[in-house]
Amino acid sequence: GAKKSGHPRPQQAPNRTATMTTVMIDNYDSFTYNVYQYLSELGAKVVVARNDKITVGDIKKLNPVNIVISPGPGSPKDSGVCMEVLKAFAGKVPILGVCLGHQCIYEFFGGDVVVSGEIWHGKTSDMHHDGKGVFAGIPSPFKATRYHSLVGKPATLPKELIVTCKTKNGLIQGVRHKEYKIYGVQFHPESCISEHGKKLFSNFLKIKA
Repeated sequence: GAKKSGHPRPQQAPNRTATMTTVMIDNYDSFTYNVYQYLSELGAKVVVARNDKITVGDIKKLNPVNIVISPGPGSPKDSGVCMEVLKAFAGKVPILGVCLGHQCIYEFFGGDVVVSGEIWHGKTSDMHHDGKGVFAGIPSPFKATRYHSLVGKPATLPKELIVTCKTKNGLIQGVRHKEYKIYGVQFHPESCISEHGKKLFSNFLKIKA
């Protein structure tokens, strides 16, 4: 056969656009599939991994362009690898936390997640937001579904985070990091009852590291 050249080709840097993997950490929630479906419909190549079945090292090998932390039962202490993921990837790739994922972000940066005094299971609320980041191009207020009894305590808002979205009575429904591309939403944009959910995910997928 043809004689091979003695000079190996230089290693190509991994082509991020070729894979464009979105890693989604699944916190064992039935809503995870809805999030997966929206992201996939928007063109993302999503790798889903349960929060106790993947390591930070595994995720690094996937070279994700962004990371989504899914809803889930319980509180941030029940979120498996999620806090380690925030530690490893904060400031490196865009991260979106939904519901429990949002609470993980709030707690990771030093805030307290507390019982809100209201239990919302499938009720909608008006979301009043600042129109920036994942909320770009979305009218304010808009209706979204809430399933939660825990919230970020406003008095403990970490200095690195900005509140981006609230209910009319002041419950925190969204945050973003002042420097890093990290966004949290307490409500469920992936619920079919929520307005503009797909637009919110589309906004997130367009955010580059």
